[in-house]
Amino acid sequence: MLSNWMLVAAGGAVGAVLRFSISEATPDTGFPWATLSVNLIGSLLLGLVAAATLASALSESQALLLGVGLLGAFTTMSTFSVETITMVEAGHWGRAGTYVLASAILGPVLALAGWKGGQAVF
Repeated sequence: MLSNWMLVAAGGAVGAVLRFSISEATPDTGFPWATLSVNLIGSLLLGLVAAATLASALSESQALLLGVGLLGAFTTMSTFSVETITMVEAGHWGRAGTYVLASAILGPVLALAGWKGGQAVF
C-alpha cells in the first residue's frame, strides 16, 4: 500500500502535467484563459471530491490522491497572482479586474456546484 505522501506525490505529478498541457495547448490572447480554466475546473472537481469524501464514496487515500495531489497541482494560485500583477504592470487594469473577479466569484460558485452535485449523486 502506498503511503499518503506517495499518493499526494503521484497525484501531484499528474495534475502538474495536465496543467502544463492545457497551458501549452491554449493560445496566448493576452488574457490568461489557461490558468482561469484550470482553476475553475479544479474548483468544480474539488467540490465534487469533497462531497464524495464526506459521503464515504471516496476513501481518505483517494481524497489525498485526487484532492490534495492531482487537483492541488492542477490548480495554481501563484500563477494567478503573477498573471494579475503582469496585467496591472502592463496597464491592462480592465483585464486584470475581470480575471480577479471571474476567479473570485466563479471559483467558489463552481466549487459549490460540484459539492451540491456530488451530494446529489453520493
